[in-house]
Amino acid sequence: MTMFFILLQAAQQQGGGMSFLIMMAVIFAIMWFFMIRPQQKKQKEIQNFRNSITVGSQVVTAGGIYGTVKSVEDADNTLIVEVARDVRVKVDRNSVYATAPVDNKA
Repeated sequence: MTMFFILLQAAQQQGGGMSFLIMMAVIFAIMWFFMIRPQQKKQKEIQNFRNSITVGSQVVTAGGIYGTVKSVEDADNTLIVEVARDVRVKVDRNSVYATAPVDNKA
């Protein structure tokens, strides 16, 4: 009779282990769809934006500098950005994050 209880407990423990693995897989799937996948999508959109920057685009750099792209240098992956009249800054393409809003006051 005690052998029966030992086998019953062993069967219950194995079933518990399987449900634990299923639960961990579900948690990973939830994390993938709500955290990892949207971040990858956002990074892909940012990279597509950086690759589509052309002369005349209004941009904002990582340092918060607003300017207009005056030239694109593909050889060293940089941009020449004009931040004021006759003031140009060379920045890495990866430091550009967003398009600047159009200033209608000027």
